[in-house]
Amino acid sequence: MRFTQFARTAAFGVVVLGLVALGAYLLYPAAHRPTRAGDRPRAAESSSSPAAPFGSSSRPPAGTATTAGPDIYQWLPFSQAGLGAAASVTVRFGDAYGTFSYAQRAAAYAARLRPLASAQLVGQIEAAYSAPGVASARTSSRQVSSARTVIDEIRAFGPTSLTFVVQVTQRVTDVRGSSLQTTSYAVTVTGDDTSWQVSDIEPAAAGNS
Repeated sequence: MRFTQFARTAAFGVVVLGLVALGAYLLYPAAHRPTRAGDRPRAAESSSSPAAPFGSSSRPPAGTATTAGPDIYQWLPFSQAGLGAAASVTVRFGDAYGTFSYAQRAAAYAARLRPLASAQLVGQIEAAYSAPGVASARTSSRQVSSARTVIDEIRAFGPTSLTFVVQVTQRVTDVRGSSLQTTSYAVTVTGDDTSWQVSDIEPAAAGNS
């Protein structure tokens, strides 16, 4: 309440109360003063309800949601549960893909991927894992890797597919010691509802959209 308004009101009130209100106006910062048009003076508030602390408001704090937001899944070709299932398969696949041991045969490595990926993709990964040059380098350096996968974003989606961009961080131990290696991949899962499998994995910079 501004001083000019208060002066007009105080002419009909008690002088002492007017001085107290004026003192409060001057002592408290502007952020605590009611500024909305139509705010009633405190003297006009009902005496049947307890007085609120100076500067408080019965309105919800700024930024507090008062109504539920729109259901975005009504515009998408999958449900919230479907998206969660696709993300879970993607993360589990990334963890399995980046976890291996030099003592592990290709068939055993591929077996952990088989429940999560298409037969065609598992076959391609198994062949790459057992390639002579790759396998001999892994064995000679006694490589052991454990991986953790984090989804960065959804790159693309359609009625039966989703492509996630993920970061696969591997802790690799070999004869030289231990190191962390992080690689960004685009992982595509196909399916519907809550049934998904990985159908493709590529370096994120290569596309896979």
